[in-house]
Amino acid sequence: MNQSLLWIEKLKFNDKDLIPAIAQDYQDGTVLMMAWMNSESIQRTLETGEAHYWSRSRSELWHKGATSGHIQKVKELFYDCDGDTILLKVEQIGGIACHTGVKSCFFNGVPVKNLV
Repeated sequence: MNQSLLWIEKLKFNDKDLIPAIAQDYQDGTVLMMAWMNSESIQRTLETGEAHYWSRSRSELWHKGATSGHIQKVKELFYDCDGDTILLKVEQIGGIACHTGVKSCFFNGVPVKNLV
């Protein structure tokens, strides 16, 4: 394996060889979406500079924005302290990450009382 890719060996993939990946707007910090990645999608992301994920419903590699044009240009990539989650800081082309046509998939607020 390429020396620069040795960090991938530190990742903890689940029993389906997937790892959760959070996409975040690199400019304003908005959490855009969560998707799954496998080692192939990580490598394609690194090769192209654009986010690639694994589609569980289609069981195939998924280039974010390939059909919509709303690609994600990866500016930075991190993995967390446990090695079980990836964070991609991206430039979201077109300003839409969610398949519903809005910026972020996280628009369903839940009222929370008495948080201290």
